[in-house]
Amino acid sequence: MKGFLPRSGSPNEDINWNNYTLRQRARMLYMASPVATSAINTNRTKVVGVGLSLKSAVDRDILGLSPDAAKEWQRKTEREFRMWAGRKERCDATGMNDFDGMQQLALLSWLMSGDVFAVVKRAEPTATSPYTLRLHLVEADRVSTPAEYGGAATSPGYTDGKNTKTGNCIYDGVEVGVDGMVEAYHIRNTYPWQITAEETKWERVVAYGEQTGLPNILHIMSSERPDQYRGVSYLAQVIEPLLQLRRYTDSSLMAAVIQSFFTAWIVTKADPDAIPFSEVGAGDLYGVPGVNPREENVSRSENELEMGPGTINVLQEGEDIRFGNPTMPVTGFDTFVKMFCKLIGAALEIPYDVLIKEYNASYSASRAALQDAWDAFRMRRQWFVSDFCQPAYEIWLAEAVARGRINAPGFFTDPLLRAAWCGARWIGPVQSSLDPLKEAKADVLLTQHAVKTHEQITRERGGGDWEENAEQLKRENELLSVAGGGSAMIDPNKNDYEGEGTE
Repeated sequence: MKGFLPRSGSPNEDINWNNYTLRQRARMLYMASPVATSAINTNRTKVVGVGLSLKSAVDRDILGLSPDAAKEWQRKTEREFRMWAGRKERCDATGMNDFDGMQQLALLSWLMSGDVFAVVKRAEPTATSPYTLRLHLVEADRVSTPAEYGGAATSPGYTDGKNTKTGNCIYDGVEVGVDGMVEAYHIRNTYPWQITAEETKWERVVAYGEQTGLPNILHIMSSERPDQYRGVSYLAQVIEPLLQLRRYTDSSLMAAVIQSFFTAWIVTKADPDAIPFSEVGAGDLYGVPGVNPREENVSRSENELEMGPGTINVLQEGEDIRFGNPTMPVTGFDTFVKMFCKLIGAALEIPYDVLIKEYNASYSASRAALQDAWDAFRMRRQWFVSDFCQPAYEIWLAEAVARGRINAPGFFTDPLLRAAWCGARWIGPVQSSLDPLKEAKADVLLTQHAVKTHEQITRERGGGDWEENAEQLKRENELLSVAGGGSAMIDPNKNDYEGEGTE
């Protein structure tokens, strides 16, 4: 262990001082490495999907509401929230995404960059938008220490600083009080190294409103260490193997392409400029092959030769060229790549089957892989809801109650009542099912023995509301009875599931 001497500092030194480089590398891999793209997009699809839907769930016992009254209040609140969240001009300060789209964008940015911010802004109400709340998503790069407090406009390395007006320390744009509590964020109007004539300026955003106590900015991130104030990219631990795997696959592909070329080399005393066969370029020009080799010159240089299928290259007298003779793809290429993907998937909590979308194993193995991945997706969904969806809903609900569009007695006077009114569940994509019939049998047994409720099963399988489903079935049964078509209900005492499924 002589050479294994790691030196770890504070979270600020270990994370913030290296975060800029990590973010750039993670973004490059997301755009250029299929495995990295799959890892992040799979999380986006499974954690958020088309968007997490609000399901109001007030605490009836604390509020003293009857089941019917609570249900009516919840339905009205959900309708109001959908009105605000369903249109991009009503909820997004940039007017680019509705609330579902903002969830997808925020999750992608969080995974790629390590964290993302949502600044709370206000706009004038209109005839079609009675609410002033707008959310503005801000990428991680724009939160940094101001130059006047020790930061820099372009150099992203050293990120410490101190607010000379408040005496607070600033860690990569996050201003922290003497007790360690986050007090403000510093947001710049430009990106580092952005090509612009605009002068770089910073705006200090106080974390919480002094009068309302509501957050002025939402910080979406997951922590790895105590006293950590900035997030780390989801790909940070696997950046090196991802890069090497990409290089390996790219070089293998290029070697196979070069090996497939049929290239002849002619040694001649003629002027090479008079025989422009050495340039391949883009191939056909205007659909006609070889019309203008000069314009097809990709390299734009007379001193470079380009390879292509069926190419004839011209060399000066006395010049020669030799190539290696690789055999591509190499033996074991598939096995090697799969092993690396398994290691990368293990680090990212995405089993190989889910990461590569290859389900060639048995039913039990594939189901175990999906279950393992789903545990991680569900955990990240809870983090995302706690950092973004629920705070955004509570800020919106406060305005809805203040404007009188929602009636919530005691909302602004008693914190306990306020928390009871703000209760909510966020419904998203459900776990994939390999054998619905077999799993339905298990659900029936679980409900019959009171291990799970119908509501739990409904939430897990379809993300809906069991009571609404029961009411809808009741209406359908009445219509079927009138039409003479029988009943849509299933007799719980009769086992209609005799099949064992397919192994």
